[in-house]
Amino acid sequence: MFYKGNPVSKGIALGKVYVYKPYTPEITEKTFEPFRIDEYLQRYKDTKASAEMELQRIHALLSDKDPEKAKIFAAHIDIVNDVAITEEIMDAIQYDHFEPDYAIETVFSKYIKMISKSKDPVIRERAADFQDVKNRLIRNWHGIEESNLSTLSEPVVVAAYDLLPSDTAALDRKNVIAIITETGSFTSHSAIIARSYEIPAILGIPSLMSFIRHGEEVIVDAISGDLITEPGKEQIEQYTLMRSQYIKKVRESKEYLDKEPLTKDGVRIDIGLNIGSGNDEEIGHSQFSDFVGLFRTEFLYMSGDSMPTEEQQFEVYKNVLSGFKDKPVYLRTLDIGADKTLPYLDLPKEENPFLGCRGLRLCFDQINIFKTQLRAALRASVFGKLCIMLPMVSCIEDIRSANAIIEEVKSELSEIGIPFDSNVKIGVMIEVPSAALIADMIAKEVDFASIGTNDLCQYITAADRLNPKVTQYYQSYHPALFRLIDYIVSSFNKAGKPISVCGELGGDPQAIPVLVGLGLRRLSMSSSAVASAKAVLSNFTMDQMKEMAQQVKMLPASEDVIEYLVKTQNIKE
Repeated sequence: MFYKGNPVSKGIALGKVYVYKPYTPEITEKTFEPFRIDEYLQRYKDTKASAEMELQRIHALLSDKDPEKAKIFAAHIDIVNDVAITEEIMDAIQYDHFEPDYAIETVFSKYIKMISKSKDPVIRERAADFQDVKNRLIRNWHGIEESNLSTLSEPVVVAAYDLLPSDTAALDRKNVIAIITETGSFTSHSAIIARSYEIPAILGIPSLMSFIRHGEEVIVDAISGDLITEPGKEQIEQYTLMRSQYIKKVRESKEYLDKEPLTKDGVRIDIGLNIGSGNDEEIGHSQFSDFVGLFRTEFLYMSGDSMPTEEQQFEVYKNVLSGFKDKPVYLRTLDIGADKTLPYLDLPKEENPFLGCRGLRLCFDQINIFKTQLRAALRASVFGKLCIMLPMVSCIEDIRSANAIIEEVKSELSEIGIPFDSNVKIGVMIEVPSAALIADMIAKEVDFASIGTNDLCQYITAADRLNPKVTQYYQSYHPALFRLIDYIVSSFNKAGKPISVCGELGGDPQAIPVLVGLGLRRLSMSSSAVASAKAVLSNFTMDQMKEMAQQVKMLPASEDVIEYLVKTQNIKE
């Protein structure tokens, strides 16, 4: 059977399906007859032992490859074995005759409520750990196997309704050979992660979860967007060959990886990296790039069960800045909201979250979180070339308010004698039309800017980039987007201020000549796109790219732009 979706990360995979459904317990008040006390006490002990074994196994797996995550699970083991909690649960079973799952829910909820009210933010953050342990115990009581993407036992095709950033942050990269989801688009965060990890992915497959079966064999053609279930022998042979040919093609383009990014007539275009975790692998790509155009710090917040402390953030930022040495690192401050949430941060439900309290707006609302991140970043600035980038800026007032807070944090650090780079550059993401249309004025207020094409396209076309019903309206090649980029780039070039692109368009081989033709000399992208970007640049002169940019701006529709670019670049999959 053939099913269509949006191919958001190219490649071909053949393998077994792993249906991922995050466990969410639904507990009601339940009691039992007294004669079952001994039975339920023993079953609770067995449940507790089973949960502890799971945690021990995860802790052992993470101890070598990710010690920081291992610490989280060590803390969870301590909570499972907490004497006071264990006694209270067993008392609720023995004397109140609560069924164990209801006893677990009741006791843990009391502790979670108590911890959440603490004045100490570090203690408050522990509430998420207790919530996680509670869910694990209840799941074990019901005999439900763990569904976890961080510790997969074999290579699988992950199938899900959606993958949240918190799911992808813990992805077991070695064993995820492809991703298929029912929702999502080219610019959703699961798509971005898939591309950065070079995992084939098809998103937005209608009704996927109603027909996909756990363990069945499938073919994922993330070039054409085809999902094939129940493949025959001939199809398996055909796609095995296609996969080999595709891998060969990718390997050939990677020959450009360590080459200088030059156009055909020798003009240098700086190539930057979009990074998330700041791990050694990401830092290792520094040798093939000129800067970090986007350090997505929210992944540091989403990879754990509690808010990262100032020290934890400082160590990560220090590691990245030291790793990239004299190359600029553009650290985007916390960009949470809309499709990115934190399980331990209770945010109010919004009717239109993409238009709501997100990015810098959330930082203004949660000022202590913002200042903690700024302190950590400024402390780390002495170890490299830090640039602070503010997301979701919509007006000049946003910039001035943020600058005031940054100056306040600098003063606090100075008062206690903590060193930092006093000349840290401050800039903005231009991803809101109101900011784009006053780019000339913004250029006077900041040291630099980067164009976030994912959200800018979403707001220009008035199309939710995660809503499959309006996918046809979210047009990455809309002439209006290129016209607006032209204005932004022109405004910053006239002001003599650095301007770059860090959205997905920046690493798109089809769009790169147009962006350079519009005047951009700095492009930031996932590490997987660097080699092909350099290869594309080597094929065109500056005059050719300027001509392409002018033509694109004059075309009336997205489909006309795509047709023109395919014809001009002779693109073949």
